[in-house]
Formats: sequence, C-alpha cells, structure tokens
Amino acid sequence: METTQPDSVADEARTVKALAALAQPQRLRAFRALVVAGPAGLTPGVIAEQLGIAPSALSFHLKELANAGLVSSEPRGRYLIYRANFAQMNALLGYLTQHCCEGQACELTESANCIDC
Repeated sequence: METTQPDSVADEARTVKALAALAQPQRLRAFRALVVAGPAGLTPGVIAEQLGIAPSALSFHLKELANAGLVSSEPRGRYLIYRANFAQMNALLGYLTQHCCEGQACELTESANCIDC
C-alpha cells in the first residue's frame, strides 16, 4: 500500500531539494544565466563559456538542477538546449513567501532595519 504525503510535506521536500541545488555558486550562476536567457534557453557550451566553467563540471551542475526540477533540457539537432523551469522557480518563490508578513505588504520600515540595534 502506497502512502502519500500531505501537500505541505511534499512542497517542503521539493523546496529543500531546490534550495540545496541552488546552494552552490556554480549551479546558482548557471541557473541565473538560464533565467536571463528566457524561454530560448542556452546550450551547455554557451553556459560554460559565459560562466568560465569547465564543460565536465557544468554537466554535473546541470544534472543537479534538472534533478531538482529547476531546469529542463531538450535535444535540438546535435545540441541540448537547457531552459529554466519558470513554473518551478515561481512555485519555489511562492512557497517561500506564502503568508508573508501576515498578509500585509512586505516592506521594511526605517524602524525595522535594525541600524540602531
């Protein structure tokens, strides 16, 4: 018999997996490059060149991002095109900001910035 996790536990597990994938500088830089590229995406060669990352290391990082659901790849001829998964990125941001500031606008006031702390 298969048991299912409540949505909040499943959402939490996806969030932890995504944040763990992004908690490495080269993966974060690669993900940001794909976000900037938009729906057109980038080939691994272009990403490696832009970021100064060895192609073999980049391959490992892209696999980790894909495993976390943050990027997808599509074969196009001899190349793979990697794209940011904007739906997953937005879900991650939504999870992190859900119920933010008890439903009020999330702006810091001068008294809340702890300069005088």
